[in-house]
Amino acid sequence: MSQALLAALQPPPADPILALGGLFAADPRPGRIDLGIGIYKDEAGATPIMRSVKAAEHRLLDTRTTKRYVGARGDRQFAAAMIDLVFGTATDSGRVASLQAPGGTGALRVLAQFLAAVRPEATVWLPDPTWLNHEAIFAAVGLKTAYYPYYDRERSELRFDALCERLRSAAPGDIVLLHGCCHNPSGADLDEAQWRTLAGLLLERDLIPFVDIAYQGFGRGLDEDALGLRILAEQLPELLAASSCSKNFGLYSERVGCAMVLARNPREAEIATARMTVHARTLYSMPPDHGAAIVRTILEDDALLTDWHSELEAIREDMNGKRLHLAKAFRQASGTDEFGYLAHGFGMFSLLTLSPAQIEHARSAFGIYIVEDGRINVAGLPTSRIDDFAEAILAIRKAR
Repeated sequence: MSQALLAALQPPPADPILALGGLFAADPRPGRIDLGIGIYKDEAGATPIMRSVKAAEHRLLDTRTTKRYVGARGDRQFAAAMIDLVFGTATDSGRVASLQAPGGTGALRVLAQFLAAVRPEATVWLPDPTWLNHEAIFAAVGLKTAYYPYYDRERSELRFDALCERLRSAAPGDIVLLHGCCHNPSGADLDEAQWRTLAGLLLERDLIPFVDIAYQGFGRGLDEDALGLRILAEQLPELLAASSCSKNFGLYSERVGCAMVLARNPREAEIATARMTVHARTLYSMPPDHGAAIVRTILEDDALLTDWHSELEAIREDMNGKRLHLAKAFRQASGTDEFGYLAHGFGMFSLLTLSPAQIEHARSAFGIYIVEDGRINVAGLPTSRIDDFAEAILAIRKAR
């Protein structure tokens, strides 16, 4: 008798962020607020297409003559332009292997597969807390993970001394995942002095940094947000980096990312590129072309590049303005500066100290959708609702 293929199959655990989006979509209340999934929204709740992106798309529509495959490496001009955007002048571009990937997550997975092949015995050290998908990506390729202290939820501050102490116990050759900027979920970033101290520690302990830079331009600025990665590139012989264009180009649905490996020399970079290409070929064969072509078109055209810089700056200023407004609203409503850390964070996310019961109460009583760990997408909060939001959170904390 044949065995039923799916008889013993159990439902997988729900992704908390995607599940939250489903609950929000099913909620008929007109005043509900979605602070879950990480996308930028304007005051009307829309996620607009950038002018520079539309202009690049029009140009591509008028000039492209084929939809042929781009190869497993993807658009090589795009990948070269991404090296310049991310690394700047911190290193010789010939030392950087780069490959177009389907989104920042695709870049992470290609690099995880690469590590599983070249360093299968290594432990990947993740910050506590980190993006929920990080551990799953490394587990999917069979790599061990461990956590180092990063953020104190109760005190709403970095744990840099504890971070350094824990990494001193990591084995030589281990991998250290770092958020290049706009830490997800806390919004708390290392400063320049801390990046330099960390670079020295990684070099001393022979640890390899793996920088996830998904929000370049959303924190302090394009160059400022890449400063930590560039410090590492200047001081260490090798590193890995996964970059995303979802946020800073607003290309969420196009899935545009880049996997990069800084090697000791150009020959090793070529080999790394070839190895990453093999992994990409077995994972998804060829990456989607349209989004990467948009990014390349913008980065190679002075007028489009200038307009993109202007649009990105406006988005960043809007998010920073929301942070200041939110901290002020909490201060006025509570009479304390307990939430002052919101004004000092960077990027889309911050953490609120709320229990699961309080998060559920926010959803059921106020239509406020918050991820189960207390992460909120500040960029998804309408300015007109900030005062109401602060009062609702304080009421929830007081009630329970």
